[in-house]
Parts: sequence; C-alpha cells; structure tokens
Amino acid sequence: MILAGDIGATKVHLGLYRESDGGLRAVRDARFAVREYDGLTQVVRRFLGGATVSGAWFGVPGPVSEGRARMANLAWPVDGRALQEELGLRKVGIVNDLEAAGHGLCKLMAGQLVTLNGGESRPHGAVALIAAGTGLGESFLTFDGTAHVPHPSEGSHADFAPRNDDEIDLLRYLRRKYGGRVSVERVVSGLGLANIYAFLRDERRMEEPGWLSDELAASEDRNAVITAAANAGRNALCEKTLEMFVSALGAEAGNLGLKTLSTGGLYIGGGIAPHIAELLKEGHFLHAFTDKGRLSHLLMDMPVHIITDSDAALLGVAACAEAKCGDR
Repeated sequence: MILAGDIGATKVHLGLYRESDGGLRAVRDARFAVREYDGLTQVVRRFLGGATVSGAWFGVPGPVSEGRARMANLAWPVDGRALQEELGLRKVGIVNDLEAAGHGLCKLMAGQLVTLNGGESRPHGAVALIAAGTGLGESFLTFDGTAHVPHPSEGSHADFAPRNDDEIDLLRYLRRKYGGRVSVERVVSGLGLANIYAFLRDERRMEEPGWLSDELAASEDRNAVITAAANAGRNALCEKTLEMFVSALGAEAGNLGLKTLSTGGLYIGGGIAPHIAELLKEGHFLHAFTDKGRLSHLLMDMPVHIITDSDAALLGVAACAEAKCGDR
C-alpha cells in the first residue's frame, strides 16, 4: 500500500493506493481542512487509522530541496526525513505539486477535460501546466525520447506584467498594498481574485450592493460568492472581477506557452478553472492567450484544455509515486 497526498494551502487530500498488476489501484481517499490540524503528521495519522503503508509521496506547493519544502502559502514545514521517522515508514517522497500533476496528465481521460482550443498537438513537443487555486502553480514536461518528463517551476512568483490601463492601475494598487514588488500570483490565483475585487470596489468605486456584502460576510469562501454572482450575471462588480481575472490567466498561460514552447499542449488545472469553464470559453481567455504579437500564430495553434476532475492533483501524486518507485 502506498499513501499519496496533495498538500494545499487550505486543504490536504490523501489517498491510499494498492500495487496491482504493475500499477496502482485507488483504495480510498479523504480531504482534511488545514486549519484544523497542527501539521501533516497529525493529518496522516488520522487518515491511516490502523492501515499500514510501505511508503508515502506528497505533492507540495513550493520548491523542494533535499526532501524539504518551504511553502509561501502554508505555515507547516514539510520534511521528508522527519515524516519518515515520525510515521515509521520505509520511504517518504516530497515533490513539487505541479511536477506531480505532470505525471498524472497521461492518465486523464477525455471526460476529465474541456477543450478551449483544439490546435494541433505535436506528440514530441513540450507540454505546459498552469493551475490557479489558493495560489498559482506552473510546470512543464519535455520529451526525452521515450516519454514526457515533468519539471517543476516557480514561474508564478515572477513579476506581474500589466497589459492595459486597468491592469496598470491594478499594479499600482497592489504595489501600495504589498509595499513594492507584485508577483503574478498576486493577480492570478484565489488571492488574486480577491485582490481584483477589492481594487474595483475601492479604487474604481464599483458598487457592492447590500445583498452582496451580506453574502460575503456570511461565507467562509468569499471567492465562491463572487464567482457565483458573476456566473449568474447578478452583479457588475463581480462580472468585471472575473473578466479581469480570466484575461490575466489567459495572458500568463500564453507567457508560459511561449517560454516552454509547449507545442504538445497547455493544460489548466487547479480548483478555480472548473467553476468558470463557461467564462473561459467566452473569448477573454483565448484573446489574452494568443495576443503575443509576432508569435501569436504559435499560440493560436497550441491545444488548450481545462482539467475538470477535482481528484486530478491526487492522481498526479499517485502517478508520480508509481513512476519514482518504478524508476521511470
């Protein structure tokens, strides 16, 4: 039995997998709220109960060095050696979450994807992955002659590059808020969605009606309220927030496609995209994605897909464990 875990800023998704016929078969999984636990060891013990596992692999949102991870959006330390000793396991692996997700791409089925741009996929071309959730993650895969190999990236912490007057004003607003430099994650993420909303409300003076204020105050997930109101066409402030967010996501996805030359396709993961799939289809995303001047034609030919399966991140960690254990 192998334990796989997708560690996020607000939740931990754990799953048990049994080795079967040369692969891994899912046994059970569960989700845990980060705020209710003091650390990852406590969550794992709660999940395992009396189950025995030979090893564990965890995908974490941040750079991994020598089995340790320091995460920008999560206070827990994640140390593979310490977890191995505390849990009494033979093997513990720590891997960047978007690198792990790259391992899972080949296991996705057509029903787990929504295509935004058909394009023309080149079988040996690089593949890019961008995932907006609480934070923003990026990774890419290159073909080594046999298979596509995932590589981690911290591209989400590169500088935010505004493209129009709205985004230039947003950058000025965020520079004041954060005291200087602004990363792309401050705009293209759950945090970014809240930042865009606050900018439009406080700087552009767009109206927040009483019913919306009440719903936001009563909800633990303000972004879900904003997204639902925008999807239903109930409020102009929420609609403009999602419009700016979708456009910024499209621009950053296009930047990633250019930097990695992902002619094999680009995939959009994370928890936000499935909830705004219809908005992503409407045109703002693809316009920003392909608006790359002299190389626009390259992006127009690039396949783009949304990953809609909420278990895809955990599947990626399990696939990573399978690949690492098999030395593939």
